[in-house]
Amino acid sequence: MTTLRREEQRFGVLHKERLKALRSMVDVVTMTATPIPRTLYLSLTGLRDLSTINTPPHDRLPVETRIVPFDEELIRRAILHELNRSGQVFFLHNRVRTIDTIAQRVRGLVPEARVEIGHGQMPERRLEQVMLRFVRGEVDVLVCTTIIESGIDIPNANTIIIDRADRFGLAELYQLRGRVGRYRHQAYAYLLLPPGGSVRAVAGERLHAIRRFCGLGSGFRLAMRDLELRGAGNLLGREQHGHIMNVGFDLYCQLLRDAVAHRRGERPRRLPPVQIRLDFLIFGVAPDPEVAGAYLPVSYVAEDALRVEAYRRLGSSVEPGEVEQLAAEWTDRFGAVPRPAQLLLAYTRLRIAAAKAGIDSIEVKDGKLMPQRCGLWLKSGDRFPRVPPGDALDRLRWIEAHVETLRAQERGTGASTGAGQVREQGVRE
Repeated sequence: MTTLRREEQRFGVLHKERLKALRSMVDVVTMTATPIPRTLYLSLTGLRDLSTINTPPHDRLPVETRIVPFDEELIRRAILHELNRSGQVFFLHNRVRTIDTIAQRVRGLVPEARVEIGHGQMPERRLEQVMLRFVRGEVDVLVCTTIIESGIDIPNANTIIIDRADRFGLAELYQLRGRVGRYRHQAYAYLLLPPGGSVRAVAGERLHAIRRFCGLGSGFRLAMRDLELRGAGNLLGREQHGHIMNVGFDLYCQLLRDAVAHRRGERPRRLPPVQIRLDFLIFGVAPDPEVAGAYLPVSYVAEDALRVEAYRRLGSSVEPGEVEQLAAEWTDRFGAVPRPAQLLLAYTRLRIAAAKAGIDSIEVKDGKLMPQRCGLWLKSGDRFPRVPPGDALDRLRWIEAHVETLRAQERGTGASTGAGQVREQGVRE
């Protein structure tokens, strides 16, 4: 058996697929500060083992991260602050074509600093000399590209300035920020935006995440956010981006579970998909006080990995007993279940009940409950039943009871739970 050790960020998808194709029995150990979304999701779904190291080195301090528009005076102050404590600075400009111009600009801003350039297109011997001089402290500011992203450990360099930080990915920014703060001194990372600070929405979300997750050992949480922003991609192929947004995340997870079960020779555990649209309930924090929110609060389950795992288990439940068991586990591990989580559990029970009743969709609009089976409306008499007004949790339970009535009638038992006698109407939408 062969074991291959690699750092994730240094290999692209094509490289990984080629390495795995060399031999059928290869154990792959991925070592990275921030797993890419594909690898992280493989771990969360149980297709790959995951082990994390959360203990930082002794006396290590988090890097203070600042996101600011490009400003020459700020750059000068940041460099002088580092030089005044006998430190060194990385100035990252990831464009070889204009790196000489930027270096001259830095020399003009801080004429007292010794400035050198380092990038991957330089002659090997010249680049080696520059890096050795920087390591020995003979260079104050290294104007460089992302060539420093991995393998650089210079304790005396404790300030990094990243030009056009909006052009970098989350994992790359995290790796670059990790080039400073390698000792006990406070380190600083300045993420420079274009003058005016205007960036694309997705770039703004990445920068917000990198500033939010600045604590030691936060790479895993940052990778979780990267998974949310980019999606998992095509887990079993070469494509970087899959089709999660096209098919919906729940359906994607279901298809993935079915494929994994098929490969393992197991029978897939799944329910028919049910579309549920409720005008009194949304997922996440509700901006409207008249609409309830169903979610797991961060204050209840603080760890991102545990919260994602809880969502995954809830989404894969196919029996009411599994939901109750999960609720009991939450109570035992995290305490009393808060209201948003209770709504999430009730919604899941409703989804399971509807799927078992053969219902395709459930919609509540203006208090009217409008279920469909095989494209046919299900009415009480000649009208849609009215959901009693009141608490969102009580309304979910009432709808679930009504669905159980539909299920009982479908099985020919004629049972009723008080939701009203229901018969199927041949009225198409």
